[in-house]
Amino acid sequence: MAKFIIAFIITFNITACLAQNADYIRLDTARFITGDQPEWKNRVFNDHDWKIIKTGEVWQNQGFPDYHGYAWYRIHVRIPSSLKKQAVWGDSLRIYLAHVNDADETYLNGEIIGKTGAFPDDKGGYVSKWPAIRNYAVSANSSVIKWDEDNVIAVKVYDGGGTGGIFMGEPFLDMLEKTDGIAFEAKEIMFLPSGKVLRKLSLQNKFNTTIRGTIHYTINDAAGKKRLRDVNLPVALGPFESKELAIEFPHREGIELVYNYTEQSSGKGKSYTEIAPYILTPRAPLTPVINSAAVLGVKALHPILYRIPVSGSKPINFSIKQLPEGLSLDEKNGIISGSIQANGTYTLLIKASNSLGKYEKSLEIKVGDTLALTPPMGWNSWNCWGLSVSAEKVKSSADAMIQKGLADYGWNYINVDDGWQATGRAGDGEIKANEKFPDMGGLGDYLHQQGLKFGIYSSPGTKTCGGFLGSLGHEGQDAVTYNQWGVDYLKYDLCSYTDVIGNDTSLSVQQKPYMLMRNYLEKQPRDIIYSICQYGIHDVWKWGSSMNGNLWRTTEDITDTWESLYSIGFAQSNFYPYAHPGGWNDPDMLIVGKVGWGENLHASRLTPYEQYTHISLWCLLSAPLLIGCDMSNLDEFTLNLLKNNEVIAVDQDAAGKQAQKMIDKYNFQVWVKQMADGSHVIGIFNLGSSYAGYTLKLTDLGINETASIRDLWAQKNIGNHLRQLIFQIPPHGVRLIKVFAN
Repeated sequence: MAKFIIAFIITFNITACLAQNADYIRLDTARFITGDQPEWKNRVFNDHDWKIIKTGEVWQNQGFPDYHGYAWYRIHVRIPSSLKKQAVWGDSLRIYLAHVNDADETYLNGEIIGKTGAFPDDKGGYVSKWPAIRNYAVSANSSVIKWDEDNVIAVKVYDGGGTGGIFMGEPFLDMLEKTDGIAFEAKEIMFLPSGKVLRKLSLQNKFNTTIRGTIHYTINDAAGKKRLRDVNLPVALGPFESKELAIEFPHREGIELVYNYTEQSSGKGKSYTEIAPYILTPRAPLTPVINSAAVLGVKALHPILYRIPVSGSKPINFSIKQLPEGLSLDEKNGIISGSIQANGTYTLLIKASNSLGKYEKSLEIKVGDTLALTPPMGWNSWNCWGLSVSAEKVKSSADAMIQKGLADYGWNYINVDDGWQATGRAGDGEIKANEKFPDMGGLGDYLHQQGLKFGIYSSPGTKTCGGFLGSLGHEGQDAVTYNQWGVDYLKYDLCSYTDVIGNDTSLSVQQKPYMLMRNYLEKQPRDIIYSICQYGIHDVWKWGSSMNGNLWRTTEDITDTWESLYSIGFAQSNFYPYAHPGGWNDPDMLIVGKVGWGENLHASRLTPYEQYTHISLWCLLSAPLLIGCDMSNLDEFTLNLLKNNEVIAVDQDAAGKQAQKMIDKYNFQVWVKQMADGSHVIGIFNLGSSYAGYTLKLTDLGINETASIRDLWAQKNIGNHLRQLIFQIPPHGVRLIKVFAN
């Protein structure tokens, strides 16, 4: 790399996106072609016959629906010298490309200015860096920049599967200022007994130069429209230095923290508004509470492993009345194991007790052909660890699921996503794990000993999305191996199978690989949940069940932004007829907690309001609930989202119905889910950008008689025999209520 080129990535851990400086040039469109030729990087190359494409949107939406592999963008831009003259610092030209899926090599006028990830033909092979922001800079004095002339930014992209290209942001070009080196990072948050919250905030200088200025922060009550506090502090930061602030504020919904840093020499600033986290769910009682779903589906003669989910002070002792023959109970750990010989419905009365009290609940074990009678709940490695997943990280996540009490609320699958496979198969064709997973069977045993389930990932193609070995030509062999390892869940991801089928996108061709693996899974002497991941192509919700799919992805991958959550979650309304016990529409994994897709872990960019909406909507949808964050780094707010047993019960309801959208107007949507006990759960969503009032008339939903109404997040009754309710709902927020019939 030439010595005058700088390549860097700036991470703003609590900002939603990178902000342009006052003078900037948008890079909205590019010329685009699939394939790869080295001369395409050159400034003088003639690209007039290439397709014009938007840079902020995946190429799958722009005429290349099934393409994966190499592609090039060429962005033509005149760079005026006024940019440099008007800049206060005048040090570097910044080229911001937002996100690229999955690896890129970027050139300015034929000179490389940055590379993120690695291509399949690189030494060491393909390395996906999909979540990393592409944010490159070039010295303002470099001769590679053609001031007041046309320049070409050429971007070589490789997409290994899923969506491809430059997307999820607005690419631009500007001059760096010193404030671009300032980053806010939300550190620890503590909910104090005094009714206050303490936020620790780190102010960081990412540049190798001293930055002097003032931080100004305000504490606002957005719900009450009041300013509660206003503080100015002079702050000087040496090269790469960080300083920490402690900010205290009231613990309630609607508190917003506004941070501003003004750099002294330029007067330029950087600002961010943080919606303060708040906890709605009261602390769980110390007496035992059994939080299980009402039903469990298994197959005859197959091994059963079921950890009874019970919250309360430990130790807890367990007993069961009417335990079917063939099953046994670990009375200290509450783990049921064994097998049942014959089909039928077996009703168990489970009792849990500790020194403070006891609890009883019935569980129906339905032995037959149907698994996943309620949506699967657990954790998946992808949104956190990406391709850097390892056995140690998986074990750590399993330990955290137990230690942090999530298993006490029904979270029980530990799923290893892409990145576990070796580079080649054994001589007899058997799939092998790589050095990060020295003993897959042992890993399965480790999880099973704690009453947890073991999930794994593959593709029907030759390669997975991350470039690892797929199952093509070895489907039966892989199914046998999964059984030997004790696998309880298979996510089967389309990825490179699109290369196999070429231009044939007929339904039968789309179904074939899933049908093939279905047949081999059926032959295994254990229950394996089958997750069909092919992004909703050919309306998979209509035929996923016939593949013995227990869940099927209805969408592309989700990311931790409101735009992604909104476009995916609120687009599920037409799929409700296809959700049922044993088969679930899957809008992808949860994006709460610390996520990062392999590196640059950061707190979810969803506001707390949006995170309450996220969990509420997924539960109304009867969606699979798969945590995607760093399990070792769960804060109290995130645990509050994941450990509300009344909200989880909405998802795990035995009727298995998906909510329907009943009202959609004036920036509000109202979704209603009918429950097995005859009650209705209602989600009222404010899709607007500010607090707003909403009057809900239950008769508009066909609910004419009510006995009582309960706020599920606060776990408190809010009235009896009401016909109308008035709510103040935060921006992108929700009220989740349960209406009991007479």
